[in-house]
Amino acid sequence: MQTYTPPPDKSITIRALLLGAIARGRTVVKNPLRSSDTEAALRCLRALGVKIKTAGNSLEITGAGPAGFGPGPFRLDARESGTLARLLAGLLAGSGTAAVITGRGTLRRRPMGPVAAALRMAGADVRAARGRLPLTISPARPLGGTLKFATASAQIKSSLLLAGLGARRPVSFRESAPSRDHTERLLEFMGARLKRSGPRLSAYPGALRGRAMEVPGDISSAAPFIAAALLAGRPLKIKRAGLNPGRLGFVKILSRMGARIKITRAAGKPEPAGDIEISPSELRAARVSAREIPSMIDEVPLLVLLAARARGVTVIKGADELRKKESDRIASTLALLASLGARASYRGGTLTVPGGQAFRPLRPVTTFDDHRVAMAAAAASAACPGLKIKSPGCVDKSYPGFFRDFRRVF
Repeated sequence: MQTYTPPPDKSITIRALLLGAIARGRTVVKNPLRSSDTEAALRCLRALGVKIKTAGNSLEITGAGPAGFGPGPFRLDARESGTLARLLAGLLAGSGTAAVITGRGTLRRRPMGPVAAALRMAGADVRAARGRLPLTISPARPLGGTLKFATASAQIKSSLLLAGLGARRPVSFRESAPSRDHTERLLEFMGARLKRSGPRLSAYPGALRGRAMEVPGDISSAAPFIAAALLAGRPLKIKRAGLNPGRLGFVKILSRMGARIKITRAAGKPEPAGDIEISPSELRAARVSAREIPSMIDEVPLLVLLAARARGVTVIKGADELRKKESDRIASTLALLASLGARASYRGGTLTVPGGQAFRPLRPVTTFDDHRVAMAAAAASAACPGLKIKSPGCVDKSYPGFFRDFRRVF
């Protein structure tokens, strides 16, 4: 059986760097991802005066403390990382730091109004220019309080939690649907006080303490390999992947579709990890609810590919959020299918994918500078020899070396 070890998790790496920057004492991030998004995070934190050094395969951060950045104003470039821009806004709002967060490329087209509005509800002064970047943060600390607000976005949730660390009183809000909880796990690991009551989540003001932690493999980076193994009918073992329950929606739905997937869990804090074994399987169609989308938001293009080959018609509801990613991921996924001679339809937030379709390379795949679309195209190539991909370099955003690893395994 072929084996594969995914690169470190991008979402966890960025969060660990940001939390280490405001913690007291030293934080050691073992096995961090080094990609364009995480390098942008390092540059932003160094611009804020945070001391970070490389020690082997670790990053050592000397925390500035909850209010250690100084008054600013700072001008910070998140480049193309939506996670960094939104979380950094909450972090700076909670620390009373004046700053302007800019970005580049596709990030300048992505919506920032919702996170700015959420932070204003918490009493921070954060503004988005016409609903997009730049984000302007004024130095007044947020008041906190109970917000009449609900979100299914892990990034907006995380931004509010980070702002709550420096608020005058607890910040409390509701989750309209479960989303990945990397921020909560790391906050509690580093001494923050959080409280959950049903869908309501509260963050209490207080300082974090630096700790050592290890970043597991990125399940979203492993997902194209899972899809390719199923499309090609080949067994594969993925080693040391992150197994956060909020990120396993893709694996759960594939199991529901008949995929033979075995998970072996290993001990790990603050994030669970382990091995995933995929065996050749015949897939059948599934119905995917809107509540399941947050746990597999990055993997929907891959699910569409597999659904096009499965038996029956797959229906995926609640897919509107995909239109606000690096590309309009609904349009780019449908374009990917068309390049393969396959089809699906989208109407009113619902994707409908007929199964039993054959793939053939009609024309090169356009990636729309979206790393997830490029990875999905690579997965499709496992069942469609000769498929060509335009502008594949966009994968460097989250996974430098992706195509090298993919060629080795497939």
